[in-house]
Amino acid sequence: MINEGVDMDGKFVEENGVYQIDCSKAVWATDEIHEVYHKAGVQLKDCDFLVEDNDSLYLVEYKNANIINAENPTAFKPEEDKMLNKVVQKFYDSLHYLYLTEKKKPIEYIYVLEYPNGDIVTRKRLRNKMKQRLPFELQNSVGMGKKLIEKVEVLSIEEWNAHEKYGMFPITQVAVV
Repeated sequence: MINEGVDMDGKFVEENGVYQIDCSKAVWATDEIHEVYHKAGVQLKDCDFLVEDNDSLYLVEYKNANIINAENPTAFKPEEDKMLNKVVQKFYDSLHYLYLTEKKKPIEYIYVLEYPNGDIVTRKRLRNKMKQRLPFELQNSVGMGKKLIEKVEVLSIEEWNAHEKYGMFPITQVAVV
């Protein structure tokens, strides 16, 4: 976690140890939600990283089935309902952490996704499916101006790094496998 001098380099390595996200330019960032939920004994799912800049909070879910040591990458089907529901649930369950840490900036949910045969068309289709399951319509109907989410994106690592805002927190390879 980057907060009040903890983990000063601000780089978080993803679970496979192949890529990292550099949050050294963030106002605040953490990769600790999973550990916090586990220690608390709650059965909640979590996003991999939370990153805060001056304007927004980014909930980042990262999945890379293109790395050499990925388990059965050809069986990874991110558009299937079961997998899609898991990714969406991570957004909802991560809201508890944000509430308890009093993080109140506009929230963007970004799914950084690499998988065999993934392309911009499939990522946009996946984003649209996620948008239907996330609380956009709910906040329009009962939000009274309050929002749980501003935006959802599904991006490749290259698209993330090229993005005007997200690229401030580059994802880079740190290990060769």
